[in-house]
Amino acid sequence: MLCADDKARIRAILVGSIGNLVEWFDFYVYSAFSLYFADAFFPGDDPVAQMLSASGVFALGFFMRPIGAYIFGRIGDGRGRRAALMLSVLLMCAGSLIIAFAPTYATIGAAAPALLLFARLLQGASLGGEYGSSATYLAETATPEKRGFYASFQYVTMIAGQLLALVVLLVLQNVLLDDHALRAWGWRIPFAIGALLAIVALLMRRDLVETAAFEAARAEETRGSLHALLSHKRETATVVGLTLGGTIAFYVYTTYMQKFLKLSAGLSAAETTWISAGSLLFALMLQPIYGALSDLIGRRPMLIAFGLLGTLCTAPLLTAIQEARNAWTAFGLICVAWLIVGLYTSINAVVKAELFPAAIRVTGVALPYAATVSVFGGSAEYVALWFKTQGHESWFYWYASAAIFVSLVVYATMPETREKMRS
Repeated sequence: MLCADDKARIRAILVGSIGNLVEWFDFYVYSAFSLYFADAFFPGDDPVAQMLSASGVFALGFFMRPIGAYIFGRIGDGRGRRAALMLSVLLMCAGSLIIAFAPTYATIGAAAPALLLFARLLQGASLGGEYGSSATYLAETATPEKRGFYASFQYVTMIAGQLLALVVLLVLQNVLLDDHALRAWGWRIPFAIGALLAIVALLMRRDLVETAAFEAARAEETRGSLHALLSHKRETATVVGLTLGGTIAFYVYTTYMQKFLKLSAGLSAAETTWISAGSLLFALMLQPIYGALSDLIGRRPMLIAFGLLGTLCTAPLLTAIQEARNAWTAFGLICVAWLIVGLYTSINAVVKAELFPAAIRVTGVALPYAATVSVFGGSAEYVALWFKTQGHESWFYWYASAAIFVSLVVYATMPETREKMRS
């Protein structure tokens, strides 16, 4: 039987996680449906060029994440994790509503992509705040002996948000709408759904209980300040280094993979959606397994395993996926990739939380992470497509491998964090 404290802890983790799911659904609907609305905002005859423009807006949204990380870091460390979690989902709701009702290029000309960019900047700021706030909340709410397991649900919900976006796409593609209707107006539906889900998440988060770690740190005057963060230079640099390779790998096998399968492997739009959905479901199931494993063997061995395997296997795997002309072969190869990438995704959030004290934890987790993701993760799809347009697609495979190797050096030299989380 679960005691009252255990029930309250599980409920808090579930509510925090569900809100995170909604945030990532809203953010990744853009990527899942960009194949259908790119020509509405970026006119032209070249589908690769249109996708490059849409991917550019996707990447620019990431450059708002450090700003959101700083703003919500100050809120999360200064006013509480709950306040930051509520405000971040409210901002995501606003961005989704704007896209759902945005006029197209044919209606208002160049103002249409500008409006799309503005909405994505709002969503980027929201996501920058959500990551640090939710990672901190989950880590502080969990019991020490199960912190890896519970914190892994952040990436469970991140992946579930993307998976839900693909499920909505599958239903619209195969049940409700034809291709013409999807391109004409159907792509707006998931953004409207995302805005409604964000309102539901906001209502659920009203009842979140503040963490004991934040309450204990209330008296410290430097909560969330940049000055306080700079006093933890080594930890900040560690977050940058451990994120660099992992974030590229994550975005390769999530947002970019759907386009890679269609534009490079030559599979149909329906096949790419099914493969992406199935591989994301597989990745989702891996996260708590790996998170629980890290509670037994530590975080560092798993990160080193990701670094080694990612450095050696990324280029061969992407080459094999590109050459696959069978959907099942592509699906199996992507699942193999997730066996590697999951070693990073399942625990990277809790490792960051374990590096910093409570007074600076949200900012410490969010800001260096967001800056790294903005430069390397958010641009991964754009860089990959740029290499493709230049006729050197395979160069991106080696770029990703080199980034993972840099992170491997960090994993090999950083301390184990499992027993080091400070109040």
